[in-house]
Amino acid sequence: MNFQRLIASHLKQDLTKKIILLSGPRQVGKTTLAKKLSSSFDYLNFDDEDDRKSILARRWDRKKDLLILDEIHKMNKWKSWLKGIYDKEGIHPQILVTGSARMDIVRKMGDSLAGRHFQYQLFPLDLKELAASGSENLETAYQNLLRFSGFPEPFGVGSESFYTKWKRTHLDLILRQDIVTLEAVRDISSIETLLFMLQARVAAPFSYASVAQDLQRDTKTIQRWIGILENHYVLFRLQPYSRNIARSILKEPKVYLYDYCRVEGDEGKVFENLVAVSLKKEVALLNEAVGIESSLHTLRIKGGREIDFLVLRKNRPAVLIEVKLSDSTPSPNFSVFRRYFPGCKQIQIVRNLSREFTTPDGIEVRSALPWLETLDLSKFASDSAAHS
Repeated sequence: MNFQRLIASHLKQDLTKKIILLSGPRQVGKTTLAKKLSSSFDYLNFDDEDDRKSILARRWDRKKDLLILDEIHKMNKWKSWLKGIYDKEGIHPQILVTGSARMDIVRKMGDSLAGRHFQYQLFPLDLKELAASGSENLETAYQNLLRFSGFPEPFGVGSESFYTKWKRTHLDLILRQDIVTLEAVRDISSIETLLFMLQARVAAPFSYASVAQDLQRDTKTIQRWIGILENHYVLFRLQPYSRNIARSILKEPKVYLYDYCRVEGDEGKVFENLVAVSLKKEVALLNEAVGIESSLHTLRIKGGREIDFLVLRKNRPAVLIEVKLSDSTPSPNFSVFRRYFPGCKQIQIVRNLSREFTTPDGIEVRSALPWLETLDLSKFASDSAAHS
């Protein structure tokens, strides 16, 4: 299937102005997308020995419209090297840099590319992109995401045995090639064990101390390992939002996997992880393509009262989102947090729902799959801003 990636038009537009740094999980389709942006491109991969020599010697076809540089974040002082190219030659050809580790950390490392680049992220396929790609019906698309993940290759093959083999080699690439190359880590086996433990702890408050005790490591080591897995797009953390909320807010983050097919648990837990990835993808779109500063959080206070997700725009709450598999009764926790966020949208999405409705106090109960298929967080941000 020819998947339509929704950030493609934004990349084409911004490539005429800046170097584009495109990061995302291993095998999420970055190179495939890059090569579709222009029929005139030169592609060099730093992992390839011959390409690496060409990169270091600055030898590529300058008559092409687009230069794609893959994995050059593995090169020593790569940011300074790119800065030199930009300052001397500009963006002729246009320059797209792809990598399977987070490259937005350039802001924390001297920022030698300041004013010369835009950052984008590519995420796994979701219902919105599958609909744009002319996919099969919504229910079938959802079931296939649960079986084969949102990564293009196993989703396209559509075989559970293929996915089982793919996910094993996919993890090996990340742990024993990417992390070993870029991180000062020796105990890869323990990081792998940590990841296997996390698969059963998705969507629950994550205690570093508890995991440290289980693995017989100190808390700082666990925090560092989680950070490494996050930087290499294995997982992401959602921090609880605490501003203007009572001090009883619980500070433990929730952890979600980009490959939610690895999640151990019932459909409800896997479904929440799928929704988390879709929301994170939309928040990234607001930040990187639209230019609206946005973030995604969880909400939880003592006593177990929580709402699954909170989207912020310019540090202002825009929408509260609760995720349910079959329960259409609006969560009573909306009323707990509503007083902190006046004017904030309240939405409960339900996987199995017979009828949509809105309560007198403004809680929208929506069928989850159609809602995800047409997800657009910018409209909630606009509504929230109007009430602020």
